[in-house]
Formats: sequence, structure tokens, C-alpha cells
Amino acid sequence: MSIAIKNYLKKILFITFFMLFSSFSYSQNNDEIFIGNKNAKVEIKIYSSFTCPHCANFHKNTYPKLVKEYASKDLIKITFIDFPLDIAALNAAKIVRCSTKESSILLIDEIYKNQNVWSAGDKIQEINKKLFLIANKFNLSDEKLSRCLKDQKLEKKILNDRIDGQKKYFINSTPTIVINEKKFEGNLTFENLSKEISKILK
Repeated sequence: MSIAIKNYLKKILFITFFMLFSSFSYSQNNDEIFIGNKNAKVEIKIYSSFTCPHCANFHKNTYPKLVKEYASKDLIKITFIDFPLDIAALNAAKIVRCSTKESSILLIDEIYKNQNVWSAGDKIQEINKKLFLIANKFNLSDEKLSRCLKDQKLEKKILNDRIDGQKKYFINSTPTIVINEKKFEGNLTFENLSKEISKILK
């Protein structure tokens, strides 16, 4: 996607956020997407955008190690929270939310794995079509996906989470990791995050 298109889409989102902020109160979305033990002593919140290259890098390199070493052993809970930076990321988030709880994590994996493929393009219709092809693998029909993208209630929930995260944790970049309410930015390697997790699990 060209820089000009990205900047244009960001302006649209900013206007959307302003309108939302002005028109209704905010509440946390209870429809969580998470992996691990929901009652774990350690909760890791991942604020990310599906079009963010750094988020894709984190998901492909650091996240699997967190799953293997901690989540698969029920030691932590990893919660995915959308922080869309543009319309394409917002649409990808909607599509994930329209999938079943059983397939949502796998769909997230697939979207990040193929980020360079589906996010390339100057027209949002073209990007949506590529997203549909990925989602079709998880038994999501084009008809259902089209309804999903038009779902204003779902859109408000996703944007609510973004606004809530920005207000609560002063998020200004993605990915941002929050471990038991402590924010981490920058060098989000497994080694750095593991140090914090290990301290809490002692």
C-alpha cells in the first residue's frame, strides 16, 4: 500500500475516532480472543495492528515462544486486542472477530503470515478480496464476510478497545505489550518479556 493511501486512511480513522469519542461512553469488549489459562497469574495483553510489520514480526518470532514456554503449560493468558492503524487493519480485525473462537487464533496466525501479500494494494476493495481468500480457508463465506465488514456494532467494539488502550496505557506504537498492567515497548524479545514473566511466577 502506498504511503499516500496509508496517510489518507489514517486521517479517516482519526475522524472516526473523534466522532466516537464525542458520541458515546466506552466499555471494555467482553468478547476476548485469548490463548492459555484464563485464570492465570500472568496476563499478557498484545495491542497490535494487522498491517503493522513490527506486529507481524513479533507474532512470527516472539509470540510462538511465549505459547510454547508458558501458554501451552497454562502458566499465562495471552489476550489479543486490536489497535488498528488503518482501514485495512480494521477490516482484518472485523474478519477475525467474525470467525469462531476455535479458529480465531489460527486465522490471526494466517493473516500475519501473509501480511505482505494481502496488505499490498492501493484500493481497499482489492485488499478486502485478498483477506476474504484467507478467511475462506476457515469456512467463512464471502457473504458472511461482507456482512461482517458492514457491521457497525462490531466496528464500534474494535475502535472502543483501541481508544480504551490509548487512554489507559498511553499507547502510541504497535505492538505494545502489557504484562499484568505494566507496559512494554521497544525491544520486545522473548528474553526480555520472559524476565518479567519469571519474576511474577516465582
